[in-house]
Amino acid sequence: MYKHIQVPSDGEPVRVENGKYIIPDNPIIPFIEGDGIGPDIWRAAQKVFDAAVEKAYGGKRKIVWMEIYAGEKAHQLYGEWLPEETIQAIRDYYIAIKGPLTTPVGGGFRSLNVTIRQVLNLYACIRPVKYYKGVPSPVKEPERMNVVIFRENTEDVYAGIEWQKGSPEVKKVIEFL
Repeated sequence: MYKHIQVPSDGEPVRVENGKYIIPDNPIIPFIEGDGIGPDIWRAAQKVFDAAVEKAYGGKRKIVWMEIYAGEKAHQLYGEWLPEETIQAIRDYYIAIKGPLTTPVGGGFRSLNVTIRQVLNLYACIRPVKYYKGVPSPVKEPERMNVVIFRENTEDVYAGIEWQKGSPEVKKVIEFL
């Protein structure tokens, strides 16, 4: 099915039926380890995710991890930074977790992170704001906070639309404004 991605035999994919996600007891979750400190972050995060599932479900559910590739590892394996089979695996499994990725110089795109968001049309970045007791806060009554930040993911500055100072592209924007 895939060239370099090894599909685990002991898990099941997440499915969608009639617009509803069906999560098996042993879901296969694709992950991109990431570059730089990514492997260190991933090892710690995986332990946290596994422990949280164990605690929440008392051993009745378990994540089956499946590595997919982007960034430096993908470039070594495939000769490209973001292989189509990685994008296809995310589409096939409806979910993925990603570590930090290198932005290659001269790679034909500004950022792998931005490219993934745009290719998969990951429109919204949703960030709940929660207070943790005992953590200093600039807010007088932080325990009363009930805020969710919605951030558009695929356009403008967050999408990596930027140019060098004085470049022809910047001059066009300045003239337009």
